Amino acid sequence: MIKRVLRFLVAFVLVASLAEAAEPASRYSWPFPTATSKKGLQVQMVDDALALGVKHAALNFNFAQFLAPSGAADQPGWDSEEYTYRFQRGYLEAMDRQIKTLSDHGVVVSLILLAYEPADPDLRRILLHPGYSTNCPNHLTAFNTVTPEGRAWFAAGMEFLAERWSRPDQKFGRVANWIVGNEVNSHWFWANMGRVTMEQFADDHLRTVRLAHTSIRKQSARSRVYLSLEHHWNIRYPGGDERQAFAARPFLEYFDRRAKEGGDFDWHIAFHPYPEDLGNPRAWLDKSATPDFATTPRITFKNLGQLIAFLSQPRFLHDGRQRRVILSEQGFHTPATADGERVQAAAYCYAWKQADRLDGIDSFILHRHVDHAQEGGLMLGLWTHKPGSIADPDRKKPSYEVFRLADTPEWEKAFAFALPVIGIKSWEELGR
Repeated sequence: MIKRVLRFLVAFVLVASLAEAAEPASRYSWPFPTATSKKGLQVQMVDDALALGVKHAALNFNFAQFLAPSGAADQPGWDSEEYTYRFQRGYLEAMDRQIKTLSDHGVVVSLILLAYEPADPDLRRILLHPGYSTNCPNHLTAFNTVTPEGRAWFAAGMEFLAERWSRPDQKFGRVANWIVGNEVNSHWFWANMGRVTMEQFADDHLRTVRLAHTSIRKQSARSRVYLSLEHHWNIRYPGGDERQAFAARPFLEYFDRRAKEGGDFDWHIAFHPYPEDLGNPRAWLDKSATPDFATTPRITFKNLGQLIAFLSQPRFLHDGRQRRVILSEQGFHTPATADGERVQAAAYCYAWKQADRLDGIDSFILHRHVDHAQEGGLMLGLWTHKPGSIADPDRKKPSYEVFRLADTPEWEKAFAFALPVIGIKSWEELGR
């Protein structure tokens, strides 16, 4: 085990020292999947998502349910040097069922890679970042790629998953996009490694994202790796101090510079342009979303083009191309008013038209499928939830139908109600 870890560390240092990171030889090479529209959903009910006509789907993947350090020999494994890493069959097969059903129907699948704090001591040693604070609010840790053991497990897990969900026969389905962590510019809440500076977090996260990219590209030549960011652009999330959250723009500038110093690679952006007030779906009224990426406090659907303008700068291009953007999580609260469901539906119409007109954005993946009773009072779903349940679907809201028709020839008729709600006479006004 010690000899294997030493070989891994030597290889890692050699790769990190290159001026331009070389792409590893890939086991599989297939064209990146194309979708007929940007319409996507964080899927709770696969059959209903297909009935809605989704072209993109995002699914959460929890490493604490995946790794099996004490796994028996009949558990799925991945051989690396002199060690076999074991993984949880039941969790993998449950994910297979969702991924294969979706990808077999032509849906582009994005996996959100997370690590919830586990109870098992072996998993805690492997998964928990050494700086993790057990008093963090959501019990999500940054990936432990600090210790040799944690790094080796993460690399083996990523290679195993990428091989499983990149096979040409699509036996288990296909994953195209891999999102490393969640909303890392508010790291204390969603990717905890303790109280750190922006630079400390970025350097740590860069190591993890680079390792994920290298591991995935060993298996798949076309899969993409993403950074996850929320909408605080030139300000930090006000619920955290400077060692708990930071603005997205300086983080991206620093991350890009440090990535180039170690050898640039093909990373992309999974952005969350929620309205400035999560409780108010009327993003068209956002005052902190202004038309200049250098100064705007937030990037929401109102000024979404500023994200593309920022990434279009020559210094951020990779091989002469803009890094791709997926909108992997954002939704619209249903106010508890007589017109609340109508306003929520109008907010989706507005956001859809804003995202759909922008080149460089590949998908708009809505959160949520069903209202969730434990989401801080937010009711973001296309469905209501049954009273007394956490997220059992009860009734379709008006937003369900506008979502279903958004990328069909009937969109204009379905969206017409939203124009006076937003305060415009035609959708062309949004492009001015």
